[in-house]
Amino acid sequence: MRIFTVDSFTDRPFRGNPAAVCLLDDTVPDEWMQAVAAEMRHSETAFVLREGGGPRSLRWFTPAVEVALCGHATLATAHVLYSLGESGRLEFATKSGVLTTEQAGDGLIAMDFPAKPATPGTPPDGLVEALGVTPMWTGRSEFDLLVEVGSVAEVRSVNPDMERLTGVEARGVIVTASGQGTSADYVSRFFAPRAGVPEDPVTGSAHCVLAPYWSARLGRDALVGEQVSERGGTVRTTLRPAPPTTPGSTLGSTPQGDRVELAGHAVTIWSGELEV
Repeated sequence: MRIFTVDSFTDRPFRGNPAAVCLLDDTVPDEWMQAVAAEMRHSETAFVLREGGGPRSLRWFTPAVEVALCGHATLATAHVLYSLGESGRLEFATKSGVLTTEQAGDGLIAMDFPAKPATPGTPPDGLVEALGVTPMWTGRSEFDLLVEVGSVAEVRSVNPDMERLTGVEARGVIVTASGQGTSADYVSRFFAPRAGVPEDPVTGSAHCVLAPYWSARLGRDALVGEQVSERGGTVRTTLRPAPPTTPGSTLGSTPQGDRVELAGHAVTIWSGELEV
């Protein structure tokens, strides 16, 4: 089986977020996929399989667990398939519904993802102490906690206590601020030690939370987000209403809701074949 490493949400090698992409020849046990992901040691490894004439099956594993939604590994998967001669709209059946990708020009790949807006709430026990910040706003989405702080400098300087953060009940924690003074509309970082990823370099699924939050704050549907991790990366987001459903349609997700278009570049670093 062929396997690739792709840097996502960047147009330069060794930046953005690396993901492994494994093109499955047939169904394989979950334990095998988890073992491959642990061997690859990227924040996510994507496993894609064509079964029949419908959408390809797509699943994502961190080195420790399977996740229900992953943006950068989906971008990496689409990039690999397009580089192998695919074109047009690609559909993937996932645990978050059917996700689609399209080539958007200038090397960009656009992905149709579900919006995951955060609802405001008080910080859970241990969160503020683990992050060492003073939140301006906190909320919770389906998977993650969202914390807004006062400046880009505060986001860059966050140095979480990972042991404490592991005790906070959430897949991950997004720390964000306005991008004032930068070329981005907003900046962020993403920490997920409970999922085996202390800090994720660029997190597409986090922008399913960030896009509705900052679009509401800034009054614009189309934004540019910069994830200011050490590797760094850029995610272009456009908030869109849910498409109308028609009988037999495979589009959209379950349950229906607003959608987020995530767009970015990707670069293949290496490819090879699994010997086992």
